[in-house]
Amino acid sequence: MRVAFVGKGGSGKTTLSALFSRRLARSGAQVLAIDGDINQHLAEALAPDADGSEAPPLGAHLTELKDFLRGTNPRIPSAEAMIKTTPPGHGSRLLRLLGDDEVHARHVRRVGGVPLMVTGEFGESDLGVACYHSKLGAVELYLGHLVDGPGEYVVVDMTAGADAFASGLFARFDLTFLVTEPTLRGVSVYRQYRDHAREFGIRIAVIGNKVTGEDDLLFLKEHVGDDLLTHLDHSPWVRSAEQGRAEPDLEALEPQNLSALTIMREAVDAHPKDWPALHRHAVDFHLRNARAWADAATGRNLVGQVDPDFVPGPAALN
Repeated sequence: MRVAFVGKGGSGKTTLSALFSRRLARSGAQVLAIDGDINQHLAEALAPDADGSEAPPLGAHLTELKDFLRGTNPRIPSAEAMIKTTPPGHGSRLLRLLGDDEVHARHVRRVGGVPLMVTGEFGESDLGVACYHSKLGAVELYLGHLVDGPGEYVVVDMTAGADAFASGLFARFDLTFLVTEPTLRGVSVYRQYRDHAREFGIRIAVIGNKVTGEDDLLFLKEHVGDDLLTHLDHSPWVRSAEQGRAEPDLEALEPQNLSALTIMREAVDAHPKDWPALHRHAVDFHLRNARAWADAATGRNLVGQVDPDFVPGPAALN
């Protein structure tokens, strides 16, 4: 299952992405965390004392990624003809989660016991000439060519605010967790997400965070309603961890917060993956991009990259 964490900057989405990923990994589940935020802090959240070494970022190797994924697909003659929304078809190379392939071998490292991929930072050379979504295109292509199975999880820490809806990446997930503080600004971001998500049939679940008492919880229930899945209390353990002082064992987290992580996993597991819907969204956003800018930018009719006979999901591996 693919899970996104979104929310207002400072809401705690990166911290919750890390906690959720660590809890999954501790349970023995196969999990991959991906840092898709312009502020690359997921590695630090997974392990504050991690060394500075890292695998090469996906965003810096987009051409190589395209070349690998297009495989022998006759509809994609070159990496230059492939854009971030190009869907797989017959001949494309499909990926299994943490499989034995060059993408995972090159771009994954373990941090805090969790396999991690990063998109890469927005560097000085990008200023004024590129947007961060050009780097996120690598994550979009990765998820578009991934065939994940039962008991496998991809957890993506997304960009903050409604900017997460600026590309088709937001439609690549089975469930999106919207992390919301009990404040007016926090719930205003929730309303933006809710409206965008409803337009495209995207499933969201709200996670209240930094709750300090019954008044905070009642505030969230009043403004979020049935979309509120669970909440986490303000956590001294998390604050200590961020200061490098906490007991490293995640089971030392406060009981309410451990319970919330369990509820979140149950929510993910409760819904079977809808391969046709994921592929339908992928094709829809590809056609939108082709007509809006990509046909003109590449000088090609990219509508022709859609393989009408391609069946997404496990069947495609055969």
